[in-house]
Amino acid sequence: MLAIEPILYAGAIGLIVIGVAGMALSRHGFRIVLALALAEAGANLLLVLGGFREGGVAPILVGGGNTASMVDPVPQAMVLTAIVIGVGVQALAIALLIQVKEHLGPIDRQGLRDAMEADIDRHARLPLPESLDRPLSGERDR
Repeated sequence: MLAIEPILYAGAIGLIVIGVAGMALSRHGFRIVLALALAEAGANLLLVLGGFREGGVAPILVGGGNTASMVDPVPQAMVLTAIVIGVGVQALAIALLIQVKEHLGPIDRQGLRDAMEADIDRHARLPLPESLDRPLSGERDR
């Protein structure tokens, strides 16, 4: 019979890999937040699997000593905390994306970078460079 644990571990690691790849490869801010949620779900699943015991019982002692194998409650508590923190981080990220969209316009990485650099240069009263890809005069290529 096929054991379920290796499949769950593979699924957890797969979610983490898909989430990290999505954060690294995506250019749109909202997709990056979604990829972060996927990676977080994979990490939470991995933590829960770390405390799993085949045939384990709830860690509640009633009356005499129970010699049965118990499930570790610490990873479960950590995952509950991580879920609450993750929802807060995702809500903050989406709120920031909404503010960026209202003030700067684009949410893609390159558009954000260009808008932020122009805004910084405008506030510092510096002239905009001719090209962001070409070094300024006096700078050497490294």
